[in-house]
Formats: sequence, C-alpha cells, structure tokens
Amino acid sequence: MVQKTSNAFVAASWIAMGAGIIGYLVGLARAEMLLNEKGYYFTVLMFGLFAVISLQKSVRDRLEGFPVTDIYYGICWFGTILAIALLTIGLWNATILPSEKGFYAFAFLLGIFGAIAVQKNTRDNLAIKE
Repeated sequence: MVQKTSNAFVAASWIAMGAGIIGYLVGLARAEMLLNEKGYYFTVLMFGLFAVISLQKSVRDRLEGFPVTDIYYGICWFGTILAIALLTIGLWNATILPSEKGFYAFAFLLGIFGAIAVQKNTRDNLAIKE
C-alpha cells in the first residue's frame, strides 16, 4: 500500500529547504567579502542543490526499475561529493570567523537536505496521483 506523504512532512521539508537556502543567501549578502568570493559560495550552493536533486532522482529511478546509466549515476554522486568538498575547502581557507564558517556549512547542509526531501515528497505524491 502506498500512502500519500503527510502534509506536515511536506511542510517541514519545504521549511528546511527554504531556511537553509534563504539563511545561506542572506548570510552571503551581508558578508564582508569580495564579490568573487560571494560568487564562489553562491555557485557552490546552486551546484550542490542541483547535484543532490539529480542524485535523489537517479537513486529512486534505479530502485523503481527505471533505467539509469552507470555514468550518469556516477556523475550524480561525484557532483554531490564535489559540491560538499568545494564548500569545505572554501570555508577551510576563508578568512572569516569560525562562527561564520559554521553558519555557512550548516545552512548549506540544511538546504541540500531540504532539497532532497522536497524532491522525494514531490515524487511520492506524483506517483499517487497517477
């Protein structure tokens, strides 16, 4: 039996994604860093969001028997790991306060977790409608 995802979990997922992304972007807008640094962190966030959504979709497709090539599956994993590594390397070498580094790390992780959950909920609820 397939159940519809609860409205509470759907709302919590959207709130987690929104809080992570908006918090990260507000912190970035208020940060005292050069525009190229802000661009780097913004790009890492967007790349990370795209990578985890693609990864969630390809993992789910494989579980449900839809064809996903090994190369695409590998690229999804590589992109996800690379986005996290790029953020880690960028923050490790950044000349910002440790509290700011922690803020960006946790906002990033909250945003990508929320994106995965929103993608899962969207897919689950779409499958029920069909």
